[in-house]
Amino acid sequence: MIEFHLDPHSGLAPYLQIVRQVRQALLLGLLSQGDQLPTVKDVVAKVAINPNTVSKAYRELEHLGLAAAKPGVGTFITQSLGQASLADHGPLQAALRDWLEGARAAGLTEPGIEAMFHNTFSENSEEE
Repeated sequence: MIEFHLDPHSGLAPYLQIVRQVRQALLLGLLSQGDQLPTVKDVVAKVAINPNTVSKAYRELEHLGLAAAKPGVGTFITQSLGQASLADHGPLQAALRDWLEGARAAGLTEPGIEAMFHNTFSENSEEE
């Protein structure tokens, strides 16, 4: 089951951080159709967040067609976004880990690494 983590410095609303984490888990194959999301009560207990914020995130996931609430039972994933599981991308993930270690060794901080990634990703997307 997914465990949510909130970053107060991200500049992204907490409910959108939850939505983003579910989408990423779906893309990576960590969540798939039929999987149950943690209950609002469980998320509130582990993340120290307002229950309305979690409910808003789950409603947004429903609006996006990614989840559906079953009253009295929970909220469940309704579709998958990834074609392969994270395990299928092991060599790629290992290469990324190596690159991150090199970036940190070169003195890049997390914001610098993110900026470099987004810049490179944008440049690559424009070429296609």
